Amino acid sequence: MRHLTIVDTTLRDGEQTAGVVFSNQEKLRIARLLDEVGVHQIEAGVAVMGGDEKKAISEIAKLGLKASIMGWNRAVIADIEASLACGVDAVAISISTSDIHIEHKLMTTREDVLERMVKAATFAKREGMYISVNAEDASRSDMDFLIQFAQEAKKAGANRLRYCDTVGILDPFTTYNNIRTLIEKTGIDVEMHTHDDFGMATANALAGVKAGASHVGVTVNGLGERAGNAALEEVVMALKFLLDTDLSFTTERFVELSEYIARASGRMLPPWKSIVGSNMFAHESGIHADGALKNPRTYEAFSPEDVGLERQIVIGKHSGTASIKAKFKEYGKEITEEEAIEMLARVRAMAVDMKRSLFDKELVYIYGDMLKQQAK
Repeated sequence: MRHLTIVDTTLRDGEQTAGVVFSNQEKLRIARLLDEVGVHQIEAGVAVMGGDEKKAISEIAKLGLKASIMGWNRAVIADIEASLACGVDAVAISISTSDIHIEHKLMTTREDVLERMVKAATFAKREGMYISVNAEDASRSDMDFLIQFAQEAKKAGANRLRYCDTVGILDPFTTYNNIRTLIEKTGIDVEMHTHDDFGMATANALAGVKAGASHVGVTVNGLGERAGNAALEEVVMALKFLLDTDLSFTTERFVELSEYIARASGRMLPPWKSIVGSNMFAHESGIHADGALKNPRTYEAFSPEDVGLERQIVIGKHSGTASIKAKFKEYGKEITEEEAIEMLARVRAMAVDMKRSLFDKELVYIYGDMLKQQAK
């Protein structure tokens, strides 16, 4: 089984989400959690910002984690020096490679981009750093120029190229073709860094892996600028269950990790969130609940325990008698089929009136009322 490196950038790209700020204590806690679940490399921040940012990166680098600690930099020597001062063991050197960025953001030329990148990478290599050269907006870059960029980066000592789908415009088919071409032409290790503007960040990351990418950049909960990045929990679970690539992560702690990031970022974890949302294993529909009760694999791709969740049978408008009986069995009460049928009619009527599923207490009250009426 091939090894893939998971690069988590929650502390850098995740914190660049509009309105999100992590305290230094939260950053240290997040770094520990990421390390404990199995992340291979943590992009800890942008040292040249100075102040609390530089302090947090330094403190993370001193934690003695198993994960490699990376600092993010522009293709500027002073940026890299700031990262080195924090004690990181890896640096990301980022510069745009698309013509729209080169012309309108950097206001320079392709030649200058290559020169800046090579100068920065050469300096970092002399300092003994592991180097990721980030091709910002790679997905909108001319392929011939991107190949030249990757070749020059490799010559300068870069260990890998970060292929950035900066504005999330890729689809999995284009991703596969682009990454395969890039690797065939250059032989450089490629990291997928995908954004979710069209809802395909995880799919594009997996397509890149299929094409030969050896690294995947992620954030917890898909946190990140605009629509966010590929989500750590989605990528790791999809690799394990869909691509038969088990990276030995402690996935049982994914819900704990996701909930902590949600609180620290002030961004709620939606119940419908894939992998870790509370609705992942909540069954209400009668047919689904009946199947899940008989054999969970009928309606579950993996077990709730795999990520730290629990199965829930929800009672509401779409429930069936099997769910009603199973719910009462949880209370230690066996009810007959006839009672379940009568309960179901009452449950559905109340669920429509309340416009929601019912709480356990409400079910007990309905059952009590039913028994009282039967006794009259």
